[in-house]
Amino acid sequence: MCRHLACVGPPVPLGALLVEPAHALYRQSWEPRRQRYGTVNADGFGVGWYAEGDPVPARYRRAGPIWADLSFADLARVVRSGALLAAVRDATLSGADAEAAAAPYAAGPWLFSHNGAVKGWPGSLGGLAAGLPARDLLSLEARNDSALVWALVLHRLRQGDDPAQALAGAVDDVAAAAPGSRLNLLLTDGDTIWATAWGDTLWYLTDPGRGRTVVASEPYDDDPAWLEVPDRTVLAATRTDVLLTPLKEPPA
Repeated sequence: MCRHLACVGPPVPLGALLVEPAHALYRQSWEPRRQRYGTVNADGFGVGWYAEGDPVPARYRRAGPIWADLSFADLARVVRSGALLAAVRDATLSGADAEAAAAPYAAGPWLFSHNGAVKGWPGSLGGLAAGLPARDLLSLEARNDSALVWALVLHRLRQGDDPAQALAGAVDDVAAAAPGSRLNLLLTDGDTIWATAWGDTLWYLTDPGRGRTVVASEPYDDDPAWLEVPDRTVLAATRTDVLLTPLKEPPA
């Protein structure tokens, strides 16, 4: 379920990454090439981006498919940014949260997306939810598995974990509570991208000469420079460097 993408680099129009490539996220909403679960991502979409000099990102989200939004292509043509996170959604379960359920989720400088599904949701994460502070539960944007996974990550960030630790810790907790979950997480603060590969595809493309790195569920073109991230891995990427660290399976 879902496809997502994050990029840090020189400012470009949003559409140069999300609409114009032959297999851009726009097209992945109805014709993904490497999606293992589900075939159409029509249950909402969103993009978050950073304006120069402002650490708090803006967001544009809708409940319907990206191709049905007649304003998005125009917005993507003229809005420029050096950092963004975008996603198209295939819902785990139907619900009434509309665009609030569409990634990216946000808090302060952070943008977050979850590609996957929590096994046994919602009952499987009852224990983890009970351990969260009341303010985190009350501030959930939606009543879906991705929003709760984001709350778990955000709680770790607020407790002082670095972003890679926060993602790895949340994956470990959720995978232990709900074995068989797919937990490809994507996080950025506008300068660095962090991601996990856990049950679904993840790729990255670096262009050190231009100072750009893209991390995505699947390549948006056929450039041979795209590299696949091994499953059970956490990634940390700047504009010029990518670090991959293996993740351990939680104890049975």
